[in-house]
Amino acid sequence: MALTLQVTFDAGDPGALAAFWAQVLGYMADPPPEGFASWEDWAREQGIPEERWNDQSAIVDPDGAGPRVFFQKVPEGKTAKNRVHLDVRAAPGLDADARWERLRGDAERLIAAGATKLYEREERGAFWITMQDPEGNEFCLD
Repeated sequence: MALTLQVTFDAGDPGALAAFWAQVLGYMADPPPEGFASWEDWAREQGIPEERWNDQSAIVDPDGAGPRVFFQKVPEGKTAKNRVHLDVRAAPGLDADARWERLRGDAERLIAAGATKLYEREERGAFWITMQDPEGNEFCLD
């Protein structure tokens, strides 16, 4: 039996980073528990102080196919290169010219949303664009 997977990011601002990654992946905010109109209503009911409401956030694939992505507040910032990163499959099945066009267009869209483009690479017929999210986590568009 296969296990399910959740991807977890440490973050300085979980809500903002969740909103960024929702744009990247086409995900949506994880809906609040049944019976609550919002996560704020749930937090209020749980007695969580308002200053802690952004301690965590999550996004989900609206189709239910991809993993849940969870963002948890940590006090320290990112200090080194990721040992694991996400490859965002932005242009599967496209020929080389259309693929580059799609990847570069997606890179520009994500730069407008707060990402940083690090570099473009082409090796042995494969190519990708390496980027950083607003908190410096590396990921690739391929």
